[in-house]
Amino acid sequence: MTNPFNTQQGAEIGERLNPLVAGSGATDRSRAPRTVQIADGRVLPTRRRRSFPRWFADTGWRHLIGVVMLVFASFPLLYVLSASLNPTGTLVGSNELFRVIDFSNYIELFQRPQQPYAAWFLNSLVIGLVTAAGTVFLGALAAYAFSRLRFTGRRVGLLTLLLVQMFPQLLGVVAIFLLMSGIGEIFPQVGLGTQSGLILVYLGGALGVNTYLMYGFFNTIPVSIDEAAKLDGASHAQIFFGIVLRLVAPILAVVGLLSFIGTFSEFVIASIMLTDPQTQTLAVGLFQFVSQETSRNWAIFSAGAVLAAIPVMALFLYLQKYIIGGLTAGSVK
Repeated sequence: MTNPFNTQQGAEIGERLNPLVAGSGATDRSRAPRTVQIADGRVLPTRRRRSFPRWFADTGWRHLIGVVMLVFASFPLLYVLSASLNPTGTLVGSNELFRVIDFSNYIELFQRPQQPYAAWFLNSLVIGLVTAAGTVFLGALAAYAFSRLRFTGRRVGLLTLLLVQMFPQLLGVVAIFLLMSGIGEIFPQVGLGTQSGLILVYLGGALGVNTYLMYGFFNTIPVSIDEAAKLDGASHAQIFFGIVLRLVAPILAVVGLLSFIGTFSEFVIASIMLTDPQTQTLAVGLFQFVSQETSRNWAIFSAGAVLAAIPVMALFLYLQKYIIGGLTAGSVK
């Protein structure tokens, strides 16, 4: 059985689709897009390869900007990593990246009894995780109440939480010191010099803005879901823990990550609250390596900073799937 579209008919169809091919000279044919004939006789133009100037004008410049931004953002990280491997203990001798690779700074970091880096690392990890978990839980409860419940003073209370957070936390350092000193006289477990007191300060400082952030995300959840659950006899607690928390998992991951990063690297309040070297955090402890004029060691400081970045990176990689999942789900909505 022969194909009803023979070669001559295919050529005629190609001439109709591409007038430049029909009746034109050799020069016009070279400028016309190439065509190819497939089995059923259809003639389709093939994709011509773009020249480099045209590709660069269309999309190439975006790749160039991305590479420049990547190099600009990665250079400080590479410089600190190179300084941590430099045995001279200075930043000036680290101008040539990775000229010397020596892990003695990392070994010495854990061999100083007066500067217990392992204790600082554990303290920061515990304080950061507890603060992040508390911020997520308490902020989610408050955001659910503001979003779903109707009570007197709801709008005023939400605006008050937001306005209080507009003032820098540094302005309240003196007030925090006096407040925690007074509380410590009555409840020594949460006063000055205690990690539990520092966690309470962190929770109070981060609760307002995180509540407002989660409040906006809670409003995107349809109220009809709550109403359907109430018809089945579910209480507010069952709706919150069984339904709503699963739907708002992306914003919980974002708030938890931001809270952990903020408390893990906080310095000012931690330096006021914690005075015992065994209870200090990483930010306060690492400052001791570079605070004295006669005994500055930037290499050990860089080694400690590199190790301090590992928990933040690990938590980000773990929560990345929830954050990306929330972004894609929001785009579908």
